[in-house]
Amino acid sequence: MTIPRFEPFQDRLSRDIRNELSAALPQALRQMDLAPVRAVAARYLQPGLAPPYVAYIEARLAGYAKALAIIARIRAGDALARALVFWDLGLFFEVHEILEQAWHGARGAEKEILQALIRAAGFYIKGEYGYFEAGAKMAGRAVAALEQNRRVCSGFALDTLLASLRTLDPVPPKLRQQDRSH
Repeated sequence: MTIPRFEPFQDRLSRDIRNELSAALPQALRQMDLAPVRAVAARYLQPGLAPPYVAYIEARLAGYAKALAIIARIRAGDALARALVFWDLGLFFEVHEILEQAWHGARGAEKEILQALIRAAGFYIKGEYGYFEAGAKMAGRAVAALEQNRRVCSGFALDTLLASLRTLDPVPPKLRQQDRSH
């Protein structure tokens, strides 16, 4: 019997786990408590769950706990500041989820910047699973939008991100400008 690989673009269970954990994240952020995410994890962490799924869930729980601790310590209140914490922890699908909620209510340049950051996160999400061509397209669109809105981009290491996206660097840069110790 072949052990499944955690791959949300090809495997329904992987996609469900990823999506449900991240869907519980906004409530966890509002409450600053991982209880909603732990409830989702508990539904999946049953005897017999294949090791790749268990590893993903446990890694996400650990990452979310670390993110919430940093967010509480730095008092990150807006979506971008919170998303940057998740970015620097390598939790790109969650960055996408956090920014997408903010994107729905944004307008003008802010909306374009959020969409560009969502695409930049998408580049790293796709790359993690080997979808480099699709990721490259997302990176190109992100670069164009960030360059177009450069004068109003703030709160993150824009030039560092642009350099990484232009070269399709598979190693994501750290974007938070303050407290670079994480």
